[in-house]
Amino acid sequence: MLLHALVVPVGAEDDGVVGEDNEGQEHGVEPARPPLSEARARELTAGLREAMDDVRRSVAVLAALVRDAHAARVWVPLGHSSWESYCATEFGISRAQAYRLLDVARALATIHDAVAAGPKMSRTRDSDPGAAAALDYGLSQRALIAVSGRADTVAEIVTRRLAALAHSGLQALDEAAVRAVVRQAVRDVRTAPPPAPVEPSADPAVAALRAVVDDLTVCSHQLGELMLEVAPAYLSDTEAADVLALLCDQIEETVENGLAARRYALTGDRRALAGAVL
Repeated sequence: MLLHALVVPVGAEDDGVVGEDNEGQEHGVEPARPPLSEARARELTAGLREAMDDVRRSVAVLAALVRDAHAARVWVPLGHSSWESYCATEFGISRAQAYRLLDVARALATIHDAVAAGPKMSRTRDSDPGAAAALDYGLSQRALIAVSGRADTVAEIVTRRLAALAHSGLQALDEAAVRAVVRQAVRDVRTAPPPAPVEPSADPAVAALRAVVDDLTVCSHQLGELMLEVAPAYLSDTEAADVLALLCDQIEETVENGLAARRYALTGDRRALAGAVL
């Protein structure tokens, strides 16, 4: 059943790809086969890629259905006492799995809202208010679970980066650009450690220094927005460095500082400035 295939323990899959733990389990079991031709290998690879994409699309479809079912309290007319009871009886899944489905649905809905509120996508269905919700971002269940508690942070990054792309001169964003922005935002939130809490200092000198640093980061963010206008968010650091070299020379700023400010404008994370501007 699709539901059982998608609702897996958090550690059981990684971005829709089979884990490495199983990589060698079947070695020596299957009979030897003749080597594949390059054309056949490419054909099999294309089939695998399509299958993985289908799994990710299924996650998005399942999340939308879960959201709608839970919002409608579907368990009430069917005589179940709760969402978890409904999922256990109707689908045979555990309480943890039932609520994991909700985590996936809510995270995806938050991302949808950020995309829907951003620049229009350059597709014929732009007039359709459900276009953003229908867009498949290619996110796995594991990725959505990992950011479910920080979906608002993902949404803020998506909003900021889509706006930066729009300001770079693009009249409308295609689905590939939006998908890339969303996937990178999810990846950044998953891999970034949480910032250490900063307690207000009783020392006036330290408090004044922090105020100076705050002002410097504001200026750095403005500089980063300028860098994004010249080197849009979809460029890698290496590609952006080539594009920004002339601009940085004209404003008498180092490329390293320009790239750091650009990363800060993209992420909103002050740690992007460490070792360069700060």
